[in-house]
Amino acid sequence: MKVAPVLNALKRYPQIAQTLVHTGQHYDANMSDVFFEQLGIRAPDVNLNVGSGSHATQTAEIMKRFEPVLLEHKPDLVLVYGDVNSTVATALVCAKLGVRVGHVEAGLRSFDRTMPEEINRLVTDQLADMLFTPSEDGDANLRREGIPAEKIFRVGNVMIDSLVKLLPVARARNANGVSGRFALVTLHRPANVDDSDTLQGILQSLLDVGRDLAIIFPAHPRTRKRVSDFGLRPDQLELREPLPYLEFLGLQARATVVITDSGGIQEETTYLGVPCLTVRENTERPITVTLGTNTLVGRDPRKLAAELARILAGDGKRGTTPPLWDGHAGDRIAALIAG
Repeated sequence: MKVAPVLNALKRYPQIAQTLVHTGQHYDANMSDVFFEQLGIRAPDVNLNVGSGSHATQTAEIMKRFEPVLLEHKPDLVLVYGDVNSTVATALVCAKLGVRVGHVEAGLRSFDRTMPEEINRLVTDQLADMLFTPSEDGDANLRREGIPAEKIFRVGNVMIDSLVKLLPVARARNANGVSGRFALVTLHRPANVDDSDTLQGILQSLLDVGRDLAIIFPAHPRTRKRVSDFGLRPDQLELREPLPYLEFLGLQARATVVITDSGGIQEETTYLGVPCLTVRENTERPITVTLGTNTLVGRDPRKLAAELARILAGDGKRGTTPPLWDGHAGDRIAALIAG
């Protein structure tokens, strides 16, 4: 969702040749191949096929496999996206070889270094030469960390570019047999799914919610495995396989409420005007709380229940769309690179 807008915008500049590298960090078909198809992304020029592993193993393997690609292609600039292991691994290789790096979605901070993604964000932003931020808080974070102002470019949110482009198609699709009011749920973060008591508590809260509205739960492979490992049997919840982007976006747009621990979904629900309850103590996207429809509920079932009651009573957060979340962030990035 982040690559497509920039990749397509850069096509309008014939002086720029692009090489698309897929690290293979996300290897599930519904979480990778279908996204390429639905977002109109061409087949990658290079696929590193890294697959799963511990943070150290995955990061090291990406570095090892990416270095020969960099040496062969000798690019003027490498664009890295988001905050996954691929982001920091490729930025490190570029820094060691003196290749310039542009970081798309720079400057986001949760200020929680127990989150692996926070380490990835901090390191990548220190290495990057062009830092493309989605919102003013990102600019402020980077300035506070000593990043020179001339490296910082506020361009808006590339995730919203993909959403704006595909929302009409997503709305027109069959909603997977879902009708009436429903809550859409996603959970995948280790803090929520790797501890039996925590996951049991969250599932019980969802079961309680299920008395008032349907629960649609496309379960990340990690989450589904933990539910099975812990012997939990949330029979009343509709656990589904991960959904392709268009189908998931269509459900988000129609949901009464979204319950999640995903960063990107906090942004999408803010644009869609759908109340979002984030099962985390913090967020690297605070603008979705201050301006948007997002509310942090932590892992407190009482707070989750109270916020759900407000939403069901018609008193959920309405929010506003943050500045520059207008579907043209990719165009701004491409113009800056070409300029």
